[in-house]
This record gives sequence, C-alpha cells and structure tokens, in this order.
Amino acid sequence: MNNANGVNKGQNGQESARLEPTPEGAEGTLRRLAEQLDELSRLTVGRPIDGIGGVPEAPATPVEPLICHLHGLDDIEKAINKALSGARREILTAQPDGPRPGPVLEKALDSVRRHIEAGVAMRTLYQHTTRFDEATKKYVRAVSDYGVRVRTLAEFFDRLIVIDDAVAFISANESRTHAIAIREPAVVRFLKDAFERSWDRAKAFPFVPLHAAKAAGEVIPSLRESISSLLIGGYSDKRIARRLGISERSLQGHIAAMKQELGAHTRVQLGYLLARNETTIVL
Repeated sequence: MNNANGVNKGQNGQESARLEPTPEGAEGTLRRLAEQLDELSRLTVGRPIDGIGGVPEAPATPVEPLICHLHGLDDIEKAINKALSGARREILTAQPDGPRPGPVLEKALDSVRRHIEAGVAMRTLYQHTTRFDEATKKYVRAVSDYGVRVRTLAEFFDRLIVIDDAVAFISANESRTHAIAIREPAVVRFLKDAFERSWDRAKAFPFVPLHAAKAAGEVIPSLRESISSLLIGGYSDKRIARRLGISERSLQGHIAAMKQELGAHTRVQLGYLLARNETTIVL
C-alpha cells in the first residue's frame, strides 16, 4: 500500500524507491551510461569479447607511402634490394654514366641469375660507351646467356629502376646520394613509358665481343650527333661528358674530329657550322 510520502511497503516492511526516475535523474543516468559505453569501447577495441567468442582482427599491414625519400647510399640500397626481392614479373633498369666498375657488375650477377630463374624478365639500358669497356662486355655476355635483354643509347634520362609496374626508383640529386621510391601508379606508368620510348630507339648490345673499330662504326655517329645537339644547346664540356658517359678527354677527342670533318678552326666556328647544318636539315 502507498503511504503519504509516495513509497511502497513490501511484505517485509522495507521501503523501496519508485521505479520511475525523475526527469533530472534519467538525464544523469543516460549521461553516465554513455560515458561508460565510450570507455568500454575504448578498452575493448581489438580484443575478444567474453561469451561471444569474438576474435581480434589481425594488425593491418603497414601501407607503403606513395612517395618515399631515401637518404644515403645504404638506405637506397636496402630499399631497392627489398623491392627487388618481391619482383614477380619484370625489372627495368637504366644505367647512365658509361661503364660501371667490374666488382659492381660481378656482384650483380648472382642477383640477376636468381631473378631470371624465378621467371622475372629483365631489360637494361646502357650508354653506347659501355661497348668499349671489357668488364661491361663480359657482364653483358653473361646476363644475356641468362635471358636478360640489353640495349644501348648515346644518352638518356638519369638512373631509373621500375619493378613490376608497381614501384620506381629515381635519383633525386646529382651525386645520387638521395633517391625517391615512387608507388603512385600514374607516375610509375609515366616513368615506364619513358623507358619504353628510349628502349625502342636503342640498339641491341652485341652478344659476341666486338673489336673497338667495329663498335666505333656502329655507335660513334649517334654519339657525335648527341654531342652536336648539346654543343648547340650551350652545355659545358663537363655536362656533355657526364650525359654521354664519357670522360672530358674523350669528348675533346670527338670535338677535334668533328672540327676537322667540318673544316672548323675554332670552337666558335664549329658551333656556327653545326647550327647551320642543323637549321638546313630542319628547313
């Protein structure tokens, strides 16, 4: 029975509070409940729930950044080797600056053989000047036997590696102590297209040794055409030599031969004759 104060009397004579909370009490209760649920949610994220048999999700695999700057030769080498270890379809490499040191080439042979045995296709671009280097010719003969395809050009872009159309590595400074790993699909596709265009213009590296005279006959016209264009463009001897992968002394020899061929007595006259000939060809 109810008494005057609005409380219920039980059979045991004890009083109990009304079941209906006051409006103020309901608001406070809901607020506290919300806070408790929020705390519970925070504490149980990724944990199994007792009595339900929930299984925590495996930690998400870290996503590689689309653009990653690599500083120092050690970090660059580690990043490239890691990407190469995951290659499944094709590896494209462009190696400018002419011949590479013999020990570097010998070290690369084992890696190349493993990739080829795993079914990964490989193509490499070198500069024409590598045809005169005995260590490079030996290396190319060896990797060609494995199935690697090698071609040469007078000049092309800076060092480039493209792996499985998924990641590309490019140099980010002149000394190549800073590189960039690129995983942005549009940029990787653009870089691969640049490689393919250069590959189409390149000449196949011969599978058998060539005497220097025969190699010269195949590549020197293209080399001197590039020298002419760069001289007309106002590039210094140092930059021309670097772009063509030759020494400045070798460049001076080519320029002397070109002066003699055109009957020029000075560098200024040579530049004039080269520019005139180029203009005549264009017209």
